[in-house]
Amino acid sequence: MTIAYDVKDLSLAEQGRARIDWALQEMPVLRQLLERFSKERPLEGVRMSCCLHITTETANLARVLKAGGAQLVLTASNPLSTQDDVAAALVKYYGIPTYAIKGESPERYYQHLHAALDHRPQLTMDDGADLVSELHKSRRELLADMLGGTEETTTGVIRLRAMAKDGALAFPVIAVNDALTKHLFDNRYGTGQSTLDGILRATNILLAGKVFTVVGYGWCGRGIAMRAHGLGANVIVTEVDPLRALEAVMDGYRVMPLREAAAQSDFIVTVTGDKHVLDRPHFEVMKDGCVIANSGHFNVEINIPALEAMAVRKHRPRPFVEEYELADGRRIRLLGEGRLINLAAAEGHPAAVMDMSFANQALCAQYMLAHHRELDKQVYPVPRDIDMEIARMKLEAMGIHIDTLTPEQQAYLSSWQEGT
Repeated sequence: MTIAYDVKDLSLAEQGRARIDWALQEMPVLRQLLERFSKERPLEGVRMSCCLHITTETANLARVLKAGGAQLVLTASNPLSTQDDVAAALVKYYGIPTYAIKGESPERYYQHLHAALDHRPQLTMDDGADLVSELHKSRRELLADMLGGTEETTTGVIRLRAMAKDGALAFPVIAVNDALTKHLFDNRYGTGQSTLDGILRATNILLAGKVFTVVGYGWCGRGIAMRAHGLGANVIVTEVDPLRALEAVMDGYRVMPLREAAAQSDFIVTVTGDKHVLDRPHFEVMKDGCVIANSGHFNVEINIPALEAMAVRKHRPRPFVEEYELADGRRIRLLGEGRLINLAAAEGHPAAVMDMSFANQALCAQYMLAHHRELDKQVYPVPRDIDMEIARMKLEAMGIHIDTLTPEQQAYLSSWQEGT
């Protein structure tokens, strides 16, 4: 059967398939779900449109969803995150319509979103809420078919909760990002390692002894700070939340306003989910040669137009590095066009952490299909039993065993009568 697609080059497919299989070896929970979904077919016949980073790990999630019976279409959730060989393999070897090309223009990116919506989805799977947002803004005739969706990342959950608060959300969505087996591991260990990987690949600059500022101390910021410290950097954290700032202090980092940090930083990484957190007042005081990067979902965290306006010249000394020279001779080095540096210049999160995140996606899609009639048009947490099941499966795959409560201990914990 001929399928529609838009990928860079189908001749890359064999390389992509080899890397997809390599990643699957680090994804034991998804391997178990692949076997289960193949037998049980819990998504039989449902039309799914998925807007995700097209990587080896996502390909293995797609294999699980298709094995479960879903009629699946994939599109990229970021213009720079696509692995072109993976996109080719998804089309050629797995028969999944895929619309994704690394470095695609914004116009083509939105053409791809609409191609995924032309599938008339009943379930959406989003990473950043672009698909759901476009569905609500310009393809409202498709809402009648929608049963529900899932959302992968913090930025998308923020957008969806804003939609729900305004009464604009037209179907229920599960916030996969907020699962404990997602944000405690994917956000902290995945973002921590992959962000540093992207920065090092792009710059090849030694981090030991450098001043490294992390803007935002959520789970992603914690992971980045921890990994930068482990490589010998002198880590500063900036925050607007007093509790997170206090936690960063207790974790051993210096905490100060961003403008103060910008004047002494060799590296600055934004990871807040907000707009223009790194702006003109910060560019005005940065050290010569300061490297700036973003690991939040959208490329709005760094005010790139302001930097462009301040620069007298710009050139590209290395792939994924734009060096802006200011009027006073200082140079500011922007990585990956301000997009997710871990996917722009590297390969994204290691498969072992995406194993749990994507297991959440698969099981939450199954849950949404079974329970959508009971749910309001709101953003819901991942059911606790799904979270715990994934944790148990991961531990089992790692050969780790834990204790269980005795009946006496269970009774004690559920009783209020026994005291001192």
